[in-house]
Amino acid sequence: FFFWDKIIDDTMRFIVTVVTVLAELWFSYAVDRSKFRTCDQTRFCRVYRSYMPENNAVYQVDSTSIALDDTGRLGMILKAGTELPPLKATVTALAEGGIIRLRIVDEAKPRWEASDILLATTEILQAGALAVSAHAASWSFADGSEVVIRFSPFRLEFFWGEPEPLIVVNGKNLLHWEVMKTLTSETNNPKENENRDDDSSSPIDEECASGTAWDGEKCQEITGYWEDGLARFADGGIEVKRTPIVTPIEKEEEISYAEHFGGHTDNVKNGPSSIGMDLTFPYANGVYGLAEHASRFKLKSTKGTNQDSYQEPYRFYNLDVFEYDLDVPMALYGSIPLAWGVNTRNDGRTVGAFWNNPSETFVDVIEEEKDGISLHWLSESGVIELFILASEPGTNPITALTKMPVLVGAQELPPMFALGYHQCRWNYKDERDVAAVHANFEMLDIPYDVLWLDIEHADGKRYFTWDTSLFPDPISMQTNLSRTGRKMVTIVDPHIKRDNNYYIHSEATKLGLYIKDESGTKDFEGWCWPGSSSYLDFTSADVRKWWAEQFLLSSYQGSTLDLYTWNDMNEPSVFNGPEVTMSKECQSRNGIEHREWHNLYGMYFHRATAEGLELRGQSPEARAIHNGDAARGFVLTRSFYAGSQRWGAVWTGDNAARWDHLQIATPMLLSLAVCGFSFAGADAGGFFGDPEPELMTRWIAAAAYTPFFRGHAHHDAKRREPWSFGEPWTSRLRAAIADRYTWLPLFYTLFAEARFLGSPVMRPLWAHYKAPAGDDATAKKLADIDDQWLLGSDLLIKPVVTPGVSTIDVYFPPGSSWFDARGDYSLYNPGTSQRISATLDQAVPIFQRAGSILPRKRRLRRSTTAMRLDPYELTIALDPINKSAHGVLYLDDSSTFAFRDRDAFAWTIFSFKDNLLTCTVTLGPNLPSFIDNDRARTLGLIGGGLSSEDRQQNSCNANDATCISSTASATESLDQVLKTSIERLIILGLDKPPTTATLRIPDRAPQILELLWNPTLKKLTVRKPDAPVGRSWEIAFEF
Repeated sequence: FFFWDKIIDDTMRFIVTVVTVLAELWFSYAVDRSKFRTCDQTRFCRVYRSYMPENNAVYQVDSTSIALDDTGRLGMILKAGTELPPLKATVTALAEGGIIRLRIVDEAKPRWEASDILLATTEILQAGALAVSAHAASWSFADGSEVVIRFSPFRLEFFWGEPEPLIVVNGKNLLHWEVMKTLTSETNNPKENENRDDDSSSPIDEECASGTAWDGEKCQEITGYWEDGLARFADGGIEVKRTPIVTPIEKEEEISYAEHFGGHTDNVKNGPSSIGMDLTFPYANGVYGLAEHASRFKLKSTKGTNQDSYQEPYRFYNLDVFEYDLDVPMALYGSIPLAWGVNTRNDGRTVGAFWNNPSETFVDVIEEEKDGISLHWLSESGVIELFILASEPGTNPITALTKMPVLVGAQELPPMFALGYHQCRWNYKDERDVAAVHANFEMLDIPYDVLWLDIEHADGKRYFTWDTSLFPDPISMQTNLSRTGRKMVTIVDPHIKRDNNYYIHSEATKLGLYIKDESGTKDFEGWCWPGSSSYLDFTSADVRKWWAEQFLLSSYQGSTLDLYTWNDMNEPSVFNGPEVTMSKECQSRNGIEHREWHNLYGMYFHRATAEGLELRGQSPEARAIHNGDAARGFVLTRSFYAGSQRWGAVWTGDNAARWDHLQIATPMLLSLAVCGFSFAGADAGGFFGDPEPELMTRWIAAAAYTPFFRGHAHHDAKRREPWSFGEPWTSRLRAAIADRYTWLPLFYTLFAEARFLGSPVMRPLWAHYKAPAGDDATAKKLADIDDQWLLGSDLLIKPVVTPGVSTIDVYFPPGSSWFDARGDYSLYNPGTSQRISATLDQAVPIFQRAGSILPRKRRLRRSTTAMRLDPYELTIALDPINKSAHGVLYLDDSSTFAFRDRDAFAWTIFSFKDNLLTCTVTLGPNLPSFIDNDRARTLGLIGGGLSSEDRQQNSCNANDATCISSTASATESLDQVLKTSIERLIILGLDKPPTTATLRIPDRAPQILELLWNPTLKKLTVRKPDAPVGRSWEIAFEF
């Protein structure tokens, strides 16, 4: 019987796999790639991707120009013959070690630069010793690092603890700088643009009149546009794109750099202005980052002959990609041009390169014939600003990953409710629907924290309004949710309906707040969800201030303090624009072309909205319910740039209900994490399509261990709330969501570490673990793995992402042993792969690092608000060799900025060593020893100003009975949290049970604790120690 059962099981698995593959092949054609430009359809990329400079175009350093000024800036002039302009290069070393900045500009012709992307602390520099020879300049620093500038040709090398450079800049001499020219002709360059249009349908020799479009046979009147960028007609038809005829022009003086694509023309009135440069990571065996792309975590070669290589470079140009494809380097919704060269071998050296340029950018990834990996950066405009970010010698890559927030800011600490489960759909149709969804969560004991409303909630897509026929009493609706600790989110997009009776539009028009069209005089008009729309100029601080004020309760009618915001379509999405976005020739209020700041628009919009919720949180109404402190906001964005993490969360956009979209979610989220954006998630279940129960269950179970946790669905999709699939699926979904809530103390602590330290919440294995010397197979495995991840350093997650399986292979990285955290507590050895049971009725395979202490809350509650003062459980997983463990718990009021504004926070450190468990509490403004006070100050936390000696002196200890009373700056709410107790200790890895355990708390009598020993699992349970997490104490175990 077993034989036939196995045959049947294998056959069914094969059938499921075939069906899945066929479905995914069908769906892979969903995205119309012809609507989006490739490198070959983009002049500056086409010309310079294969650029090999002639001798007279190779930049060299004028050795007489080398100078170190009084501010610590090393300057020099770069020259390349007589036809190209001399360039000014400046190198600086930031006070935070391991960060080098290279800027190259044309001082004679300044270009636009964003002034508010980098933190002011990037101007705090360290001094070094400069030595100049005939061929090079060497600049060395007190930490042992060194910058070497080679003169002929120009090359920058960075050394730190290795005989060879960690990174080589311009080693292939691909530095180029196009000279901007003023051109008046709008004709095509026949050599560059002929037959470069994207469309493949038949050419025509006359265009449809304005307001009409081609339906395949004739021109029809346009009634609207859709997200796919095509016009719609009254008869339900859809526009058919046509290819315009290109007429060659021979007169050289009439040639311009105009580009044509998809029926749109970009006249490039200022002429070419592209820039580019190469760099090499000599030690790297993997390169990561370059978020956002729907591709593997380890970046693929874009110029290799390997069958797995891409033939296109990675593209950065924020776009609304309708039903995006997978395993391609196409541009998506956001751009963080940061790449990490990682060596997973025994030295673990990691170095990053941040190419700070918000214009359209392409990046080639080239695997070198010998060792190392090279990148070739190409941007349409702007200046060259490159940051090098390196890990200190002898440290793990995680130390390098924490340096990016020093430049652009750390992930903001979200309010606790934002870490719970979010239930969303396009759209919950009315107040009765909202009430019914909420009631089902309550009736079925499924925890959730936020209910979302999409675009249909507003009156005709006029944001900040309500469709009163569907939502006649929005305040009561929100209040009913708030009674059980729940919140609501409404969508607010950047396109503003052009309706003179709509107060947002009329005031924006009156004040001149919109982006201008190509003329620079008229407000730009494009098409989006409301129909004809204009777009606010969020590059302007004045516009952002005006927008922020719209979120005040007095402005946003029908809103409450429990209403938060979702920013979508902020690439920006323009249905009738080139590539479904705005023309590059549109202008800001200051007359700067859109091409210069395109990739910043989404971040500026996100920022303005977050500043609006922070402004609301500072209002008297908000402070009155938060003990006088300002409430934190929550804003989700789709589009982003480096630094967007300061303003909230991000999701990976319009994914699909397919297994391959579940599989790609982990690589995409890891890429965002190593680029500094921790608060990220993929919509569980997929946005498009209908997930079968198994896919939905596996996806919810996996998403429960990612930073942002939301279920969402398209309006054409079937209902998929947790009860929609019936039993046993409802119980399985309930259990998966409930698991998330038990781990919220860990998630919140990791977000606090992200805020105070800059470390990512979700991490690749190579962030903490490297291969033994000479073990190339393990090094490759660590470099390639992107289907499992770490939460912090101590929890390993490996979800099931394929159908029809009940077991899964888990790799346990070298350096630590791991305990199964699901209940059987099996111990797995480092550097091994093990087959683990993973049935649909089991929790996601998760494993706790031996040597760690992790906090949980076990009581099932309806929301984070309900569990706020619940007691903790600590799982102490002992290192099998030295029988020790260490852990951290962060505490604050979980809802306000008191932690930032008034140092109202606490760090609790747990340590088990020599049979003694200790709890040590450090109260703000003091910081525990693992947080550098200079780093905290850099990241905007006023608790970062004390010396390490002061911190040690002000830390609580087991003999200090005044710990709680010293929290004068803390709110009453924090004081309550500090009194929360520990109700259970689970100790794993003891060889035998102790005979007694004694709890000692200052000013209390010693207490003998109740012990339960499980000899099979070697698990010791300490019941009800009732020790507060905000007091110092110790438990001594005797054997």
